Amino acid sequence: MTTPAYPELNYLNATHGIRSWLLTKDHKRIALLYLISVTVFFGLGGMFAGLIRLELTTPAGDLLAADTYNKMFTMHGIVMIFFFLIPSIPAILGNFLIPIMIGAKDLAFPRINLLSWYIYIIGGSFTLYAIVVGGVDTGWTFYTPYSTSASNTNVLPTGIGIFITGFSSILTGLNFIVTIHRMRAPGLTWFRLPLFVWAHYATSLIQILGTPVVAITVLMLAAERAFGIGIFNPALGGDPVLFQHLFWFYSHPAVYIMILPAMGVISELVACFSRKPIFGYSFVAFSSLAIAVFGFLVWAHHMFVAGISPYAAMVFSFLSFAVAIPSAVKTFNWAATMYKGAIWLASPMIFVFGFLGLFTIGGLTGLFLASLGTDIHIHDTYFVVAHFHYIMVGGAIMGYLAGIHFYWPKITGRMYPEAWAKFSALAVFVGFNLTFFPQFILGYMGMPRRYHTYPPEFQVLNVLSSAGATILAVGYSIPLIYLLWSLKYGKVAGNNPWGATGLEWKTQSPPLTENFTETPIVTEEPYDYARQGAHVG
Repeated sequence: MTTPAYPELNYLNATHGIRSWLLTKDHKRIALLYLISVTVFFGLGGMFAGLIRLELTTPAGDLLAADTYNKMFTMHGIVMIFFFLIPSIPAILGNFLIPIMIGAKDLAFPRINLLSWYIYIIGGSFTLYAIVVGGVDTGWTFYTPYSTSASNTNVLPTGIGIFITGFSSILTGLNFIVTIHRMRAPGLTWFRLPLFVWAHYATSLIQILGTPVVAITVLMLAAERAFGIGIFNPALGGDPVLFQHLFWFYSHPAVYIMILPAMGVISELVACFSRKPIFGYSFVAFSSLAIAVFGFLVWAHHMFVAGISPYAAMVFSFLSFAVAIPSAVKTFNWAATMYKGAIWLASPMIFVFGFLGLFTIGGLTGLFLASLGTDIHIHDTYFVVAHFHYIMVGGAIMGYLAGIHFYWPKITGRMYPEAWAKFSALAVFVGFNLTFFPQFILGYMGMPRRYHTYPPEFQVLNVLSSAGATILAVGYSIPLIYLLWSLKYGKVAGNNPWGATGLEWKTQSPPLTENFTETPIVTEEPYDYARQGAHVG
């Protein structure tokens, strides 16, 4: 496919003021609206995390009072999970890339796509209101009966915000599924789809099937809190363990909403920077669907100490081990792809190596929590905090940064300074391990999470963790500076600066408003670098 004759008619140049952006139906512009919004929430959640680590540098609670500390870790979790991790890759990279990757002009429902962003903003506004007027202190899991009766903080507006935001996730998933089914270019069969699209397809299934469960759960919590209906409160005849079942039935699959898109990004980058097709393409594709299915079968491993039947606990323990298999398939296949490949150590690939190291540690430590005996010892300790962050921050955010750096030239038409990008990847990797690896030791030694004071013998490890958080904050902040700098001063990227395969690299950078001047026809297999002879430029 040749470069379009009118490169100035791209989605960035065809601007007519802010109104055209707020009313746009262009999937690429909506992706950038999400990028701005999600970045703001990431900064807010990071600020709460910084206050938590400052408090924990000393054993005594001498910076934040106990109730304020409770609000800090609650709001950190709510903002980061519901308003950053869940929407980040699907709403930004998925929105931008999926139509281009399948040769379509837009998503199937452009108006619904814009509506999903407005719903996200409305839901986020309710949560921001709750933060401004005093915050919420229940923990991001909203465990009952504390959240339904004992807490005097802003549970209702926070719950309403999460309930509303859930519809944004559902609509995005619906849009992706219909688009992938109905709008693929001629010749783009299911087994010629990029693995990025497979990952988002599996994620969309979880979004549609799982999100209504947590929405209804939050609605029941709000009804009990507002009207005294006895659903979860044992004083009113309710069952608090029922809340945990309903909450985790969504919230464990939600882990895969956060990590599956990052896995899709990694598949694209490993193939590109190894100059080889993905080893076992069909296994990697179906492993995404397997993760989506298994994700709905393991929720009760969060409840081994909640009084559930030991026989049920054994079943969920077995299933929790089984869900690791499709993730291991991906990891081993990525390694096999890189084996004897012509590895190009560009900055996106450095983030990929960071992802592989951190995600592997996170996955292996999850097996300790899936084991009944060890889980009883380390449940609700800092071991759980470390494991969760190795998956969600080390995995999902590393994948997000890898994808942003890989596709930034396509999104903007500009390159960024490679040296700074590599330094950022290194800072994030070092800072992350210094922050969270000591927390495995703290958890094994018995330090409970969510406490703002602790015995003095734990201080050295906590100081290391807080020092690492400082390095991590620097690593996350640097890309914001050089990516913004690149918008004006960055080198012009060309249509395919990485020499990658795929339809997204056969259109101009930035893409045309309608993506392609004519509908492309796909005749090649995915990631066939040797035969396609992809070139840089």
